[in-house]
Amino acid sequence: MNISTQTDIRVKTVIIHEDSFSVEIMDGRIITVPLAWFPRLLKATPEQLEKWQICGGGYGIHWQEIDEDISIEGLLRGAPAPRNQASIPSVND
Repeated sequence: MNISTQTDIRVKTVIIHEDSFSVEIMDGRIITVPLAWFPRLLKATPEQLEKWQICGGGYGIHWQEIDEDISIEGLLRGAPAPRNQASIPSVND
């Protein structure tokens, strides 16, 4: 039996929840992480959160209005935003 170990980890869709977001990737997995891991997302309005785009050839998510980029690789590693991002002012300030 030949089992392929390659998976397609490109973004399929993003679902925004009240205090978290989920990313469905092409191989069928769903990754859910708290918005608190990403201060810019935590401070954004619900409308701003919904304005995401797939970027980086399908391997990232971009929110232009709040200047946030998140990679699937980072989400799979369980890596929150760097600590210095916590001091970033809110996009609504």
